[in-house]
Amino acid sequence: MQSKLYVGNLSYNATEEELRKLFEPFGQIQSINIITDRFTGQSKGFAFVEMSSGEEAEKALQLEGTDFLGRHLHISEAKPQEPRGRSGGFRDGKSSGGHFHRGKRGDRRQGGGGGGQKKGPNWKY
Repeated sequence: MQSKLYVGNLSYNATEEELRKLFEPFGQIQSINIITDRFTGQSKGFAFVEMSSGEEAEKALQLEGTDFLGRHLHISEAKPQEPRGRSGGFRDGKSSGGHFHRGKRGDRRQGGGGGGQKKGPNWKY
């Protein structure tokens, strides 16, 4: 077994120090990584804990279902991360190039193409 564990259903308020106290009885901890949203910094509710050996990680699997900060933890062996391409998130692997076209800007101003209400000739924006 590998030494890296996935810790799911984690409280959004959990800290690295609290996780360290939970996992220390099972062996030496190499690293703890609480995954956060890159924009808000808020926890996403899961983390990765790397133990110093596969045997220690296997012992830590006993924490599966443990109540921790009001939530039942899901502990499993971490899976390798899928390689991310430059697809921009599209499943077919094609990038949008970052451009989204709705028609010409002039069309929207005249009430066409934008789906809005048509304005009379004296309309100003």
